[in-house]
Amino acid sequence: MKTDPESFIRANTGVLSPPHVPEVRLHLATEAHELWLKTEEELEEIGLPPPFWAFAWAGGQGLARYVLDHTEVVRGRRVVDFASGSGLVAIAAMKAGAASVLAADIDPWAETAVRLNSELNDVEIAYTAEDITGRDLAADLYLAGDVFYDKSFAERLLPWFTALASGGATVIVGDPGRSYCPRDRMTALATYEVPVTRALEDSEVKRTTVWRFGA
Repeated sequence: MKTDPESFIRANTGVLSPPHVPEVRLHLATEAHELWLKTEEELEEIGLPPPFWAFAWAGGQGLARYVLDHTEVVRGRRVVDFASGSGLVAIAAMKAGAASVLAADIDPWAETAVRLNSELNDVEIAYTAEDITGRDLAADLYLAGDVFYDKSFAERLLPWFTALASGGATVIVGDPGRSYCPRDRMTALATYEVPVTRALEDSEVKRTTVWRFGA
């Protein structure tokens, strides 16, 4: 890496609570930080992949809210937070009483973001940078916030989520109406109006649904 992730994150984010999940504190980019305004070319120049970990996306906020409001879903269970980003959902799961949480994200910067954010919230979260798509990690519960934004990625996830659910695991997804969300394959559990920023989304509030994958 051209840039030290921890130093960069500390210098280019503020410690904030996502609007829909005030119980959690995260290192997030705001309009007041240069990170918000950097172009893709500028990010590449400093060796930084698109900083998805620096924002509390609507799907993750909705999923984290659901977990905190329905602690029975995670209490005492082994949880995987897939495409963890900032670690928001993983942190919420630990706060809700999960036995253990593994945050999984292939972005090398996410590991540092998750570590710093878990420290902020005084919880312990394991991490893997491996692509776990298609693998059964023997968890009880798989959580995935905002993962159906890309057609090819969604096509990879469908057979994996199907296999996990068929094998007895619970798969819960948070989605703010992305185009490739397989609504016909899931059952709605809750719907939230999640405040977001117009710089990231097409509106200031995104209707976000939390789904259980499978019938």
